[in-house]
Amino acid sequence: MRKNRLYSTLIISLLATAVMAMPRLTVVAVVDGLTSEDLTLLRPYWQQGGLRTLSEEAFQTIVDYPHLVYGGNETTATLMTGATPDRHGYTMDSYFLRRDRRLHAMLEDPEARGIGTYLKLSPQALLSQTMTDKMRLLYPTAKIYAIGIYPETTVLLAGHAANACCWLDSENQQWVATGAYTEGLPSAAFEQNENGRIALLAARQWTPRLDIPAYMTPTAEERKKGFSYEVGKVLRQAPEANSLVVELALDIQKAEKLGTDATPDMLMLELNSLSPKAESDRIASAEHEDMYLRLNQDIGFLMEQLDKRIGRTNYQILLVGRPVLGTAAQTLSDIHMPIQQFSTDKAAALTGTYLMALYGHERWVDGSYGQSIYLNRTLIEQKRLNLETIQRQVANFLMDFEGVQIAMPGYEAIRYPLLNTTLNKKHSGDVVFLLQPGWQLMQDDYHAIDNVIDDKPASPLMLWSGTLRPMPQEKLDATDVANLIFK
Repeated sequence: MRKNRLYSTLIISLLATAVMAMPRLTVVAVVDGLTSEDLTLLRPYWQQGGLRTLSEEAFQTIVDYPHLVYGGNETTATLMTGATPDRHGYTMDSYFLRRDRRLHAMLEDPEARGIGTYLKLSPQALLSQTMTDKMRLLYPTAKIYAIGIYPETTVLLAGHAANACCWLDSENQQWVATGAYTEGLPSAAFEQNENGRIALLAARQWTPRLDIPAYMTPTAEERKKGFSYEVGKVLRQAPEANSLVVELALDIQKAEKLGTDATPDMLMLELNSLSPKAESDRIASAEHEDMYLRLNQDIGFLMEQLDKRIGRTNYQILLVGRPVLGTAAQTLSDIHMPIQQFSTDKAAALTGTYLMALYGHERWVDGSYGQSIYLNRTLIEQKRLNLETIQRQVANFLMDFEGVQIAMPGYEAIRYPLLNTTLNKKHSGDVVFLLQPGWQLMQDDYHAIDNVIDDKPASPLMLWSGTLRPMPQEKLDATDVANLIFK
């Protein structure tokens, strides 16, 4: 009996310590296109603001990805789950479905109800636990909300266990949501829709905050006439999108009293640093600089308000960049490293022709997407042919394509570490391949699959806390990020 009491006391003590160690509010912000080079470039020009504060006070490091990065939300999924795509299941923003031979959004869920939107999304395709799931397991009564600019990113930030998530509908200029979460559209978002806050900001004109000569990287066109946008026409890529996310986050914090009691809460935010004409994650225009200047202001406003409402020592902020565009193709071309394009559609069509020559005039290929070719398994079975033999023949055929580094039957991808961490069994094809450096994946002649063309893209990370706490090692893998806030 005394031994049981001792164990109970120890468990209660450990739980109490965990509650005390975790700040009352954790803010996690994923920033599209944020780079450490740009943060370093602009730091001398920030006299104050959120990024300035973080650059001076936060733990900072660079996050590397152990899998292929396409510029989609596969990176968001990895950051949120601490797993690679082979485990969390989010390999690319779309996947090929054999049943109807069409592409589908990875988070598409016919059973999910859209709130204010025709999109039917849920986190069901995400196979691993996320930050929010872990928070819910540790603290069942925690209040967890995700607010973002794009639907897929926001749902991934929300994970399986958030109270609610919502994102910007740029066409209708309102907050929309998915019914996959218990609270649907947060009341604070509904109030902003009713009072027309988004429409009010969308009616603004976005012009340079500074005189053009004050920017470091204006284009020749900007030097002549600056830049100007009607915010409503570029809403998701205008500074006002970040302002709206921060405003709603603060409205939800106030309405739901986040960070005001002993149970830790979470705010998951998507922000953006990329301007409408950006061709790279790196700054190359005055409008791109302007995005950073205003982002700095918005993060500063968020921190200032949280300082006043719940106290500086009661929250922490984890801010991490997400590779979207990588290095511009023209930039690489200028240093004699031109980017060449590989069309998966053309590869699939030629594969079909090749198999017709071997086995007769039939549709031997169902389709292609990403680095996968999908064979017509039904036909192969009807013809009583050996699937593995055809997979091997197609892999050998693809090896002769310019730009292909390696090709293999899908079941052999586990032998190649980079493909093994990048592909997921549920969505990979019968034959998979890896391109050589300097090649970009294209679905057809017009639509790039692979926006990030860097060999090893990395993300800046800043972790700030109002109290002293243990910080991680200097170097981090993307799979380490999901656990940072719990240490």
